[in-house]
Amino acid sequence: MAVSKQVDVLIVGAGISGIDAAYRLKTRCPGKSWAILEARDRIGGTWDLFRYPGVRSDSDIFTLGFPFRPWPSDKCIVEGPAIRDYVEDAAREFGIFDHIRFAHRVLSANWSSKDAAWSVEVEHCGRREQYVCAYLFMCSGYYDYAQGHRPTWPGEAEFEGCIIHPQFWPDDLNVAGKRVAVIGSGATAVTLVPSLAKDGAQVTMVQRSPSYVVARPSRDRIAAGLQRILPPRAAHAVTRWKNLLLGIYFFRQARRKPEKVAHSMREQVRMALPAGYPIERHFTPAYKPWDQRLCLIPDGDLFEAIAASKVSVATGGIDRFTSEGLRLASGETVAVDIVVAATGLQMKLLGGAKLVVDGQPVRLAEHHVYKGMMLSGVPNLFLAFGYTNASWTLRSDLTARAVCRLINRMDRKRFKVCIARAAVDLEPHPIMELNSGYVKRAASELPSQGDRGPWRVPQNYVRDLARMTFSRIDEALEFDPQQP
Repeated sequence: MAVSKQVDVLIVGAGISGIDAAYRLKTRCPGKSWAILEARDRIGGTWDLFRYPGVRSDSDIFTLGFPFRPWPSDKCIVEGPAIRDYVEDAAREFGIFDHIRFAHRVLSANWSSKDAAWSVEVEHCGRREQYVCAYLFMCSGYYDYAQGHRPTWPGEAEFEGCIIHPQFWPDDLNVAGKRVAVIGSGATAVTLVPSLAKDGAQVTMVQRSPSYVVARPSRDRIAAGLQRILPPRAAHAVTRWKNLLLGIYFFRQARRKPEKVAHSMREQVRMALPAGYPIERHFTPAYKPWDQRLCLIPDGDLFEAIAASKVSVATGGIDRFTSEGLRLASGETVAVDIVVAATGLQMKLLGGAKLVVDGQPVRLAEHHVYKGMMLSGVPNLFLAFGYTNASWTLRSDLTARAVCRLINRMDRKRFKVCIARAAVDLEPHPIMELNSGYVKRAASELPSQGDRGPWRVPQNYVRDLARMTFSRIDEALEFDPQQP
């Protein structure tokens, strides 16, 4: 197989993390050559894949967006197409777009200690190609783009309507005048439900158990004021810090006083819905706040749709499908024409690429994550992985900056190889400390973090920023000065 391209750093994924990594490499490691491999035909990652009605971020754009490219509006909860356009505009503005190789799906990556290089096998237009790089930077997210989590239920074959998954939304689906059941209570469900109601559907949100749902204004009045009096970069930076500090404060309160925070969220729901609405049944989860991610709804749109009788909620496990809809374990029936299985993601790290080090397959579950950016025992491999309680970009940008810092140090010392070595007494902890279904399903296949630094990522951006910026970049790393 002929080598198609040889670069210093090969980035996999052209979503937010990949474009951020490319910007940091271009500005902080200007002497390095790099390229981006993207399996899809367009830039944007998540924000190109998901196209269901109302798709948007559940994080504010000022923390989800790039710290180096101001968001030009006071709208903070932003729809998916606008986020995708923002990512593409940034890639074009900073000269990154032309470095992206679209329709290049990474199949495997093989590390050779003899050559001190990664050999990456890629599928492009039905052909196999090979890229060679000194450093491999995986920015491919954490879930499977090819399939979502789709449970099956008894009686599905009897159902006379259609069943769809939000990850693969039909372009020609018309819901006007139809009865639609959205199965789920997570971020996708609470986004879809009011959007489908707005499109003329009569919607029932069918949830096995409730989630915490929090209303937030879709526009940031403080950002609007700052944008009038400050230069764009300054206004963006101040708003970004304001939002991330508020997020840290709220998360800390939720951990320290979960009952108080839960009560406050329930009361917000109670005030938004008609008197006598069964809040305890439909909006009172059995878990503590932030044991799972909170569901954010802009301007209380879900509550408004419920109050206007455009949306109903049915809580309880599904017993079976019938020819006309669903029957719950409680005996309640839901007559529908369309079922949307908003049942979650299927986790898959590294985009499903197989890693091999000197002929030995890398099994992720046998490795620890170093500083949230490397796998123990795997040379010259970096991965972008976000926070569980804040915007993904906050963490992936810290990783990209640390990677550049490490590469520059290796150049100064003339090192070619770096490996993170985990201490033998390191106690494993889950890489994602949530009890969400998609995390539990993948727990046995994911790498672990440790019980202490530098093997544990604090879910606090300020502390993490200090550690990643000022701690020794070579802590717990081994270096090899060998020449390829």
